Amino acid sequence: MSHEDFPTENPAVVTCGLPYANGDLHIGHLRTYVGGDIYSRSLRALGQQTAFVSGSDMHGTPVAVNAEKEGVTPEEFALRHHEKYEATFPRFNIEFDNYGHTHDETNTELTQEIVRTLEAEGYVYEKEIPVAYDPDADQWLPDRFVEGACPYCGAHARGDECDEGCGRHLEPGEIEAPTSTLTGNAAEYREREHKFFAVSDLQDYLQEFIDRLEGTSNAQNQPREWIEGELQDWCITRDMDWGIDYPGEEGDDLVLYVWVDAPIEYVSSTKQYTERVGADTFDWEAAWKESGDIVHIIGRDIIQHHTVFWPAMLRGAGYVEPRAVMASGFITLNGKGFSTSRNRAVWADEYLDEGFHPDLLRYYLATNGGFQQDVDFSWSKFKDRVNSELVGTVGNFLYRSMLFAYRNFEGTPDADVSEEVEARIQEAIDEFEAGINDYSVRKSGNAAVRLAQFGNEYIQRNEPWKLTDEDPEAAAQVIRDCVQIAKAIAVLFFPVAPGKMQALWEQLGEDGSVADTGVDDAFEAPPASFGEPEALFEKIEDERVEELNEKLEARVAETESESDESDEDAEEDMDADTDADIDFEPIADDRISFEDFQELDIRVGEIVAAEGIDGADKLAKLTVDIGVEERQIVAGIKQLHDLDSLAGSKVIIVANLEKAELFGVESNGMLLAAGDEADILTTHGDAVPGTKVQ
Repeated sequence: MSHEDFPTENPAVVTCGLPYANGDLHIGHLRTYVGGDIYSRSLRALGQQTAFVSGSDMHGTPVAVNAEKEGVTPEEFALRHHEKYEATFPRFNIEFDNYGHTHDETNTELTQEIVRTLEAEGYVYEKEIPVAYDPDADQWLPDRFVEGACPYCGAHARGDECDEGCGRHLEPGEIEAPTSTLTGNAAEYREREHKFFAVSDLQDYLQEFIDRLEGTSNAQNQPREWIEGELQDWCITRDMDWGIDYPGEEGDDLVLYVWVDAPIEYVSSTKQYTERVGADTFDWEAAWKESGDIVHIIGRDIIQHHTVFWPAMLRGAGYVEPRAVMASGFITLNGKGFSTSRNRAVWADEYLDEGFHPDLLRYYLATNGGFQQDVDFSWSKFKDRVNSELVGTVGNFLYRSMLFAYRNFEGTPDADVSEEVEARIQEAIDEFEAGINDYSVRKSGNAAVRLAQFGNEYIQRNEPWKLTDEDPEAAAQVIRDCVQIAKAIAVLFFPVAPGKMQALWEQLGEDGSVADTGVDDAFEAPPASFGEPEALFEKIEDERVEELNEKLEARVAETESESDESDEDAEEDMDADTDADIDFEPIADDRISFEDFQELDIRVGEIVAAEGIDGADKLAKLTVDIGVEERQIVAGIKQLHDLDSLAGSKVIIVANLEKAELFGVESNGMLLAAGDEADILTTHGDAVPGTKVQ
């Protein structure tokens, strides 16, 4: 692995978190896959040898539970979804070099080989632990087959995670008051021998690893409380039939925990790619066992798995550690969470069936905010971005300049590119390269858009239509510059909009595929002649948006009238673009008096410092200036915000709330935030700390 800027001499592997084979894809799921595709294409444009791989996550209790409900085998259930994903991704121009799944032979063999290596190296041991058991069903209850109370915060929790409270990962036997999800009856704990991975033995390594990890800041900061605190060993086996068998006879009827075999699919998928194209094209062993640059692109709710458990496994088995982890924010719909139960979603197939080009959505997802920030999708916002930036900026420049070139010169004028334009194209290439090395698909994607903005200003400033009669040579030079800018846009914008930029490439009269070009090709002269261009982007009308919104509202209303049951899809993707499925509570019937409201002392505050609380997955300790004093407040925002960036932020707090103690830390007040994603309330103006909210 290298920490030099890309491109490096090492083979790079770009991976996307595995989608869990348990439901249909909506556009919220696509963010990391689009980001991964853009990043891998961009690396290749820089000249980096790159493999882009992923696969479907087939194992785990959610698949087993839902397969049982449908009366099919888990394999049949999961394969159906895998095949759907495999067909859907290319429709959005997401082109993996290899897309496998965790249940195939390659991953099964490689997973068992890695576990045997960990065992041989002394990182696996056996321990007797209490495991939930349903005596009525005569069955052990792993993970989501059991639910109860979180032992850390008391909230209702699943067997493997406190999903409604502190968010902590739960080991078998930890959940209190266990209940079987099979029968609804109380479960009992029975002693059972299981295998454990000694993550704690690698704590010193992980503390060094996290300091050199590159990527987004949330991936670098969020796992520190685990790595720097008391690191717990990890139970890596489960009592169930569906999964990869623990290797060797002593594994009995245990299967490996899904989070063991799932990330190994990254390696397996790369290996399958090599087996298909040959080691001369890409050598998976050089990448994973010698000196590869591994970049994981995931959702933020699985950061710990990729920055704690996974690098520990790789280290113990003698593999290359990840160079970078890019963790995305979530996507909402019209300011609300996607809800599959209420059909409040824009489904991947639906988007395409409405006739929209995939590149429009790719652009929206890639450039609408930083990668680790939450992004809201609405048809109105989508229309505005398409119309103003793709149609009004990029499309407008390309069409007007190439049409002028065609009508007046039948192609590229015979003239030299000006020094000004050469310098501006180089600046765009530098911006593009800086975006890749900053792990920002937004920055790299905007490099071409900013170049198109320059092109519009340039052609408007020089007015070649006035020069054609007065100074034909000057007109030719201006249009020659514009055609060169168009070619540079085709090269630099291709990772974001591959379909549209291939169409531009062909309009320029170029042969082959723009995918085979590198950034230096932006300076190569375009063909001397080309035909009349066509507009690449079409305006979206207001009436179309109204129609789409009406369809969405009608569908949601129809679904809600059919059933008020909560969503039980439990789409826990390895790709964490599973957006919050928010079931909004009705407005309370009981009203409070104005006098009661006045008893709340709500103040404007300013965050002075923020840090995670050891042992708590979600809780952060904030020091807040409220004008008259500084307060210490505990808030459940650690996994949802970059704590290092919060200092200086204006917030709203309830100042006269009774003091409480959470995880041994005193909280003197309450931070106000909206929704499960903890959208922190702030001020519109410049209210100073201590100002009372009335």
